[in-house]
Amino acid sequence: MIGRLTKEHIVAEPGFNRWKIPPASIAIHLCIGSVYAWSIFNPALIRVHGVAASAADDWTLSQVVWIFTVAIVCLGLSAAVAGRWLEQVGPRLVGTVAAVCWGGGFLVGGLGILTHQLWLLYLGYGVIGGCGLGLGYVSPVSTLIRWFPDRRGMAAGMAIMGFGGGAMIGAPLKEFLIRSFYRAPDYLGPVSNLVLKTEGGRRFADVAGQLREVVVVGANDVTQMIVQGPTGVYIVDTGRTGVAEAFFVLGTVYFLVMLLAAFSYRVPPPGWKPQGWTQPEQNTSSRGLISSRDVAIDQAVKTPQFYLLWVVLCLNVTAGIGVLGVAKTMITEIFGSTLPETVDASFAATYVLMISVFNMLGRFFWASASDYLGRQRTYSIFFILGIVLYLSVPYSAYRMSVSPAVVWLVVFYAVTMIIFTMYGGGFATIPAYLADLFGTRFVGGIHGRLLTAWSVSGVLGPWAITWFRERSVESGINDLATQIDPVRFREAFGAPVDQLDSLVANKIVTISRLMEYAPPETVDPSSTLYNSTMYIMAALLVLALIANLMVRPVAPKHHFTE
Repeated sequence: MIGRLTKEHIVAEPGFNRWKIPPASIAIHLCIGSVYAWSIFNPALIRVHGVAASAADDWTLSQVVWIFTVAIVCLGLSAAVAGRWLEQVGPRLVGTVAAVCWGGGFLVGGLGILTHQLWLLYLGYGVIGGCGLGLGYVSPVSTLIRWFPDRRGMAAGMAIMGFGGGAMIGAPLKEFLIRSFYRAPDYLGPVSNLVLKTEGGRRFADVAGQLREVVVVGANDVTQMIVQGPTGVYIVDTGRTGVAEAFFVLGTVYFLVMLLAAFSYRVPPPGWKPQGWTQPEQNTSSRGLISSRDVAIDQAVKTPQFYLLWVVLCLNVTAGIGVLGVAKTMITEIFGSTLPETVDASFAATYVLMISVFNMLGRFFWASASDYLGRQRTYSIFFILGIVLYLSVPYSAYRMSVSPAVVWLVVFYAVTMIIFTMYGGGFATIPAYLADLFGTRFVGGIHGRLLTAWSVSGVLGPWAITWFRERSVESGINDLATQIDPVRFREAFGAPVDQLDSLVANKIVTISRLMEYAPPETVDPSSTLYNSTMYIMAALLVLALIANLMVRPVAPKHHFTE
């Protein structure tokens, strides 16, 4: 059975229509591309026990964000291995294994959520699912480039735009499934009607003569609820977020779709070329850096061009992937408290959806444009424009904090959408960049090796955005706590201000809760939580620009000979 999946058995017959391949490639990338909608899961994953709000035993945002990071790391590492394997066995077998890993990863992850075992979620979605991501990512790209040597940028764009657009379908689907399986926790009533006790950093209420752990939802917390309900007190472990059930459904659906797509793959016969097309000679094109010679995988990694492109991809991805991992949480924190009627859970979910739309459009647009602009010039545009845009985000956030207005939300929205067109365009253009420099014969394996840069950026991006965010949150809470009258603080949180660290660790004290008791003129620090990260990302793009400008044609000594 496995032999029937290999490359020798899927060679296309004469007269095969090459346009039958893109739908299968796009279908697989749409499935695995749902990883970009990971932030949709965050609000539910950090409320598995509390449901209405985070309870003391719930996971933190920094804990669950790293699951996304592990998946991206495993994507890059598995792609590096799968690239050579793909050249040997062909895309159908690789795509089938990808379906098993990606779908199965969701099922294992769902079990981890049900049992509240974080390691199972890391193993399932992060490791097993991440391997499925890498296998599913490389299998369509080299296949399409071989079918469309006359339009390498467009071919890569067609495949990889599906990955960028995965969240476009995944985000609303995940939202729908979570809300469908959601069950609200038991509601006890407003805080003013109850007597709450704080012991060991946890809050309790007397329910029928028994102390039950509870969470408190304040006015500023309503917009962050999975399904909005009244402010007040809810009993822990009496509801259901619906996220585990969503994992089980998604795993089954993705497995079936990817398996069907993998069986639709065909590869062109040896020596096949589009009718009427001839391979351009090296550097005869005005687009430059196009070689008519191939470079083997092991030889390619010995060239400076490979490492320059590795740096280009790594830094470009680092600048965007951290934002992707926390997109829903980020826009809610920056604008939710100042524009609560506009930026609610539904608005944040739509924001994630639009990121996917522009990510997808950018992949096809920029990759196709690079056929005319040239790959090097296209990347230079990414980095120069990206530097300006990343630096504008902190300014928009600052203006929102001192003078709240919808216009700053519009500016932020527009800036981030443009950023994500270039983020996606960078992914879609890199296979064609590699094919230009190293030829098409071994591009699948070389592309797989280069995707180790994605693994590194998958660590750097989320680490940077969560580390700097946590420092900003810590600073903001400490500043706000000093502005609140100690007596009022104790009345609100059931403990003195000298127990602030314990109250924060158990998620009783947050910036949004403190703002309810802060003086009226107090500026909400939530809108500036991500400023430091944006400055770092702009600096990384400066380095990426320098590396891109250093790329030159590959020396003849590296060319492949039979």
